[in-house]
This record gives sequence, C-alpha cells and structure tokens, in this order.
Amino acid sequence: MSKELKTGIISLVIIVACFWGFNFLKGQDIFQPNVRVFKVEYKNVGGLSTSSLVTVNGFTIGKVKDITFNKDPQKRGELVVEFVVDKDFEFSKNSVVQIYSPNPLSNSNLAIIPKYEGEPAKSGDYLTGEVEPGLFTSLGERLDPIQEKLERVLVDADTLFTKVNYILDDKTSRSLQRSIKGLEATINDVRGTLTSVNSIMDSSKVDIKSTFSNANKISENLTKVSDTLANAKLGEVIRKAETTLTSLNSILKNLEEGKGTVGKLMTDEQMYNNLNNASKELEELLRELKLNPKRFVHFSLFGKKAKPFNPENNEKNKSNK
Repeated sequence: MSKELKTGIISLVIIVACFWGFNFLKGQDIFQPNVRVFKVEYKNVGGLSTSSLVTVNGFTIGKVKDITFNKDPQKRGELVVEFVVDKDFEFSKNSVVQIYSPNPLSNSNLAIIPKYEGEPAKSGDYLTGEVEPGLFTSLGERLDPIQEKLERVLVDADTLFTKVNYILDDKTSRSLQRSIKGLEATINDVRGTLTSVNSIMDSSKVDIKSTFSNANKISENLTKVSDTLANAKLGEVIRKAETTLTSLNSILKNLEEGKGTVGKLMTDEQMYNNLNNASKELEELLRELKLNPKRFVHFSLFGKKAKPFNPENNEKNKSNK
C-alpha cells in the first residue's frame, strides 16, 4: 500500500470523525438515521440550548437539535425548537412539550407531557409548547425568601451576642476566671488523688492477687462441699429425719393425752401421789429391815426366841444412827 493511499484513508477517517463529532455535539447522531424529529414554537426558550435533554417523566429520550427564529412574518421574533427522539416511544400530537429547569443553577431542558388520545405524532410534526410556571423568575427573586430568613437569623444572632456581652461584664468575667482557676485546681487535685490511688493499687497488687487466690480456693471448697452434699443421698436423710420427727410427734401427743405409763404419770396426779407414797413406804420398810432384821427374819441357831419389837428401842436406834 502506497503512502498516498494511507494518507488518503487517514484523512477520510479524520473527516468522518470530525463530522460525526460535530453533529453529535449538536445532538444529532448520523449513525441513527431512524430517529424522529419534532418541532415546537416558543416566544421565549428560557435558557434552552442545543444538546439540551428531552425527557419523559425524568427519563432521557432525546436531545434538542436546533433552535431557529420563526420564519412566519406573523410570528416574527419567536423561536422554533427542533428536537429528536431516539427512543421507541409513541405519543399523540396532543402531547405538550414543556421547557423546565431541573434546578436554578442548571440549563433548561424539554419535558414531553405525553397524551395518548388522538392521532399519533409523526416525525416532522409541530407539537404544542409551554413554559414551566416560574421559570423566568430571576435567581434573585428565588433567593429573596432565603435572604429574608438569613436576615432574621443575623438579627437574632446580633441580639444574642449583645445579651452575652451584657452578661459577661468585667465583674462576671473576673468571677468566671476565678471559677475556671478553681476548676483547674480541682482537676489537679483529682489527678493527684488518682495518682495516689494508682500507687496504692500498684503496692497492693500482691495482696489483691492473694485475696483472689483465697477466694478461688474458697470457691473450690464450696464446690467440693456441694458435690459431697449432692452425693450424700441428702434426700434419703431428710426422709428419715421426717419419719423420726413424725414418730416423736406421735409420742409427744400420746404423752399429752395421758396414754401409757409415762403419760399417766404426767397427767394423772393421783397415780403420781400413790407412787410417791409407795416410794416413801418402801424407803421406811428398807430402813426398818436394816434396823430390826429380827423382826422380819426368825432364825436361831440354838433355839433362842427372838425379842419382841419395841417401838421405843427402835426410835433410840434411829437416833443413834
């Protein structure tokens, strides 16, 4: 391939690229020849420019292709906006194309307010145009409410600072300075206290460790005791104790009711007196038997008769004893 041919091909590619780029910047895509073109008449386009977006419900479906003056003598000075739609979106000729601004600092765009009744819109048709209410309101007018609010805020702030300056006179300032110094001294004292506490904690680490060690041992001993109690058949012991207490209650009840010998002794006073008298008489009998055994036992190796009982001698013997 010769150099001349290469140069020609490169030049042709550059020319095509420039042509396509120029048309693309104008909102025209030469590689999409099937796009539809529509026109709208406006008295004022409100900052609309070529390559402005064309949207439906916020979705971009095309761009503004061109803006020219109306050639109709009766509409001299008015503008004709030509835009393309490159999406397969169908709408009728009764649809409205509105100029709107997404925000005060951006350029205007076109928004198709679609209507589906009537004849479908075809490429080259003129559509009805309108402008968003308030679009031509200046930025200053839009900022007027904000300015008024800002002025009120500034006035309130000025009043606040005036009151603060009135409160913070020389006397109050000196008092506030003294308070700050006192607070600083308090903070220093707290720091010193914390330092002392840290020193005490450092010196007591061994004792604290020993205390925790003893606590662990106590916990282990308690665990062992609980295990011992758990393995000692404590339930059986409690049942036996309950049985014993039941028997003891029955015995005490019988004693209160006077059942049995012990119960009668506790409740029958006559029986108690009889036993007491019998005990005394038995004591007298044993004493008499000891003092005068011959009175009760007659025994003589040589056939000698026993002496008769004499109460006086008996009293003498008692006194001698």
